[in-house]
Amino acid sequence: MQFKQSLVRLAFILLPVSVFSQTTYLPQGDKANILMERLEIKNRTDSFFNFSKTKPFSRKHTVNAVTHYLQQNGKALSKVDAYNIQRVLMNNLEYLPEADRLQYASKKPILKNFYTSPANLYEVHVKDFDLVINPVIQVTVSKEKDNDETLYQNTRGLNLRGRIANKIGFYAYITDNQEKTPFYVRDFVNARRAVPGAGFYKDFKGTGYDYFDARGYFTFNVTKYIDVTFGYDRNFIGNGHRSMFLSDFGNSNLFLKLNTRIWKFNYQNLFMELHNADNRIGDKLIGKKYAAMHHLDVNVTKWLNIGLFEGVIFGRKDRFDFGYLNPIIFYRSIEQQNGSFDNSVAGLDAKANIGKGIQVYGQLSLDEFLLSEIKNNRGWWANKWGIQLGAKYIDAFGIANLDLQLEHNRVRPFTYSHRDSVANYTHYNQPLAHPLMANFSEFIGMARYQPAPKWLAVGKLIYYTQGRDSSNQSYGSNIFYPNVPPFRQGDFGYDIGSGWKTNVFLASFLLSYELRENLFLELNAVVRKQETKTAPLISNNTSVISFGVRWNMQRREFDF
Repeated sequence: MQFKQSLVRLAFILLPVSVFSQTTYLPQGDKANILMERLEIKNRTDSFFNFSKTKPFSRKHTVNAVTHYLQQNGKALSKVDAYNIQRVLMNNLEYLPEADRLQYASKKPILKNFYTSPANLYEVHVKDFDLVINPVIQVTVSKEKDNDETLYQNTRGLNLRGRIANKIGFYAYITDNQEKTPFYVRDFVNARRAVPGAGFYKDFKGTGYDYFDARGYFTFNVTKYIDVTFGYDRNFIGNGHRSMFLSDFGNSNLFLKLNTRIWKFNYQNLFMELHNADNRIGDKLIGKKYAAMHHLDVNVTKWLNIGLFEGVIFGRKDRFDFGYLNPIIFYRSIEQQNGSFDNSVAGLDAKANIGKGIQVYGQLSLDEFLLSEIKNNRGWWANKWGIQLGAKYIDAFGIANLDLQLEHNRVRPFTYSHRDSVANYTHYNQPLAHPLMANFSEFIGMARYQPAPKWLAVGKLIYYTQGRDSSNQSYGSNIFYPNVPPFRQGDFGYDIGSGWKTNVFLASFLLSYELRENLFLELNAVVRKQETKTAPLISNNTSVISFGVRWNMQRREFDF
């Protein structure tokens, strides 16, 4: 409660000086994210796109960026890119001049007030007030090999966003969900006591899950260069499919975000309230812990961006540690002043647009290490780090709108863990960074092809090796276990794959057709093979084929 009160007070102290145009953010999985990624690589040295590591993207910035690109390169656009830009503008009319909105007006609105533009059920754009309301629906039916049950997802809800006096932005997303998932996802839920991407849930019809997903925030500007967001949602740091720093895989959380963008710098501060691991037995208050993170982006050249990251997870029984509210201090120094009680992670990332249509990127996360032990190569348990290397190739081999991506992620045992069960790098029984947690080596290959404006095909291959924990010993894969005895037995001999070596191969293919704006018909197929090399050998293979309808929300994917 103290944390919430402190953040609210800080927000309202800053609020009166807000005098600049305000924005909301693109939701998770929005199709405009793909376009922004493509245009950044295409334009290579354009400052409108260089700060792409911190997500979600601002709607106002997205509109300004695609408008700028259209002015500079409109004649060179492919038919599909031109269509996608037009759709971005149609979906964000509040950031267009009033005269420009008219070209996106519907020819035949429903009952005069609904679908006045093809993108939104109901919208209002008048002096000092904008409001957009849309339904949220997703219905998916799936069939899994060797499973007599019919799998499904059933989601209903709405989202709304708006602005007040061009100074305050607001957003809300509310859905009710019931789903029955494949066997491997149920194994995750049983092991973690958590549904991927969700918070509190109830069992539904024996083997399904029922949960409520509510997110929301409000935004304002402190100055022309500083955006402030306070609310309950997800954030992501990185250019990859995964993140070594902070991902949007897990449940939403309460946060205060300050983003400062000026000259060649973009500096983001995140202060978050998180939940401890919980066994979900009985009605009781779940324990709280907190996180403070900052990420600095610097455009070293027009094509090279380098970033620095630092984060700390800490638990206090009755209070928030106000030392971590300092937006510029090194958190490691505060941790040391506190007696090295908390769990701090530092990192370095880079992104370079190195040639026509090619971007390379990477992240290095450092939890703890000793250089002498790295040289000795004895597998010391506390050499804890994670690394990501990746590349994107758009319009591959001269084929318009064929985009390829390769990525390698590698995390040492015990990375993100802590000596207690509170300050580990987790929230609501799910990891904050990579969904596999630690002690793994992963390779990802993705191909995305949009042959025509309304069609999209996505293929994905994932292969990883992980050393999993046995019933009586931690080998460092499960970061919820404290990294001290009796869980960890011994100091040396820990390498990636140590423990119960498990190999997983996952292949998926998605074919999507946009029937009308933001309404998708989708066919999806997944093949997953898992093999754990114990005595005896354990295999767990499955395949799933799905058909679904999705309207104004992101897809549910379980790619682990």
